[in-house]
Amino acid sequence: MKVTVFGTGYVGLVTGACLAEVGHSVMCVDVDESKIENLKNGQIPIYEPGLESIVKSNFSEGRLKFTTNAEEAVAFGTVQFIAVGTPPDEDGSADLRYVLKVAETIGQYLNHEAVVVTKSTVPVGTSDKVRAQLDSVFSTRDVSVPYHVASNPEFLKEGAAVSDFLKPDRIIVGTNSSFVESAMQELYAPFNRNHDRLMFMDVRSAELTKYAANAMLATKISFINEVANIAEYVGADIERVRQGIGSDPRIGYQFIYPGCGYGGSCFPKDVKALVSTAKHVGYQPELLEAVESVNGRQKERLFDKVNNYFNGDLKGRTFAIWGLAFKPKTDDMREASSRVLMEALWQAGATVKAYDPEAMQETQRIYGSREDLQLMGTKEACLSNADALIICTEWKAFWAPDFEFIKSSLNEPLIVDGRNMYNPFRLEEMGLKYIGIGRSN
Repeated sequence: MKVTVFGTGYVGLVTGACLAEVGHSVMCVDVDESKIENLKNGQIPIYEPGLESIVKSNFSEGRLKFTTNAEEAVAFGTVQFIAVGTPPDEDGSADLRYVLKVAETIGQYLNHEAVVVTKSTVPVGTSDKVRAQLDSVFSTRDVSVPYHVASNPEFLKEGAAVSDFLKPDRIIVGTNSSFVESAMQELYAPFNRNHDRLMFMDVRSAELTKYAANAMLATKISFINEVANIAEYVGADIERVRQGIGSDPRIGYQFIYPGCGYGGSCFPKDVKALVSTAKHVGYQPELLEAVESVNGRQKERLFDKVNNYFNGDLKGRTFAIWGLAFKPKTDDMREASSRVLMEALWQAGATVKAYDPEAMQETQRIYGSREDLQLMGTKEACLSNADALIICTEWKAFWAPDFEFIKSSLNEPLIVDGRNMYNPFRLEEMGLKYIGIGRSN
């Protein structure tokens, strides 16, 4: 099939590359000329395992094309994916200006029957707005073009987006059109060889499913973090508790790892957007508001622990931070807990020496050059003359460090573990002071 994808961010680029990988002919379009030129030259704008190789191979073999020419792109595809950003507005609602701008662009140039698919994460009712935008432009053009609007939300995890797309748990399509069902069955046939993963439903249910999924996962994270905080007060060990409740198959082990809060481009934005949607229709989503509140407070826990340990005397001290991305296997620092920590340390007059396997360039882009931030070339280089080591991201490179080296390098043999990676009893036996999340030291 011929497929057009508007947007070359996480969702758009992964969608385009993976559809090309299974044999479809894909054209990705973006307004950013430099990004398109870089993609043509094999330069990938994001770090995502496995993405660079399939982009390069499919581009070289002609199945994946890149352009800034919207007219050419609209003329190309039978399926037109809208995969542009929906950043949070000031009230937390999703900003749909880019989605509706793409709909307007499609309306300006579409002259053949096509399926317009919303891939971006959008509030319930967005497909109606896309349809209204298309109708408005067609009316201005005084043409009648057969088209179909559908919702096909993505369920991609950053750091595993390529494998998630190629081996999906489910493929949800919101539509009431037999034409769309046929087109999407053909499009996703390569992903259904073992069993049918396609789930068809009405458009509004498909739109809500995406938000509900992310809100549920965010709820599990905030829940375990809330229990971890309680564990600290009552003298329990949250890691024992986690194993105890995770063994219940109704609960499971996924997303019940306590830590310093969730971040990224999805959970924070989507929970806020669902709260906004609920309030807009007159419903008070108390649980979802609590999920967001708990997470915001959790991001402050690392600083609070460090500040309490040093009795509020942080001015002039230096802290080593391992992990800057909001999670492993990505360079994304949107809503990252490390940012809350670093900014609080700077406010208190401390200096940060930081390392991340992938997010160094992104950190530099966000914060620029400043005297109280030193980005180091290795995790070991962060430790020299630091008053403590703080873990923000559970990269595999941090799983089994040389603890004797850490102890000898730090001014104070203190590890503040925001991801509960280490055994506190073992570290204390080695003479290291350990502070985790919900751990009973």
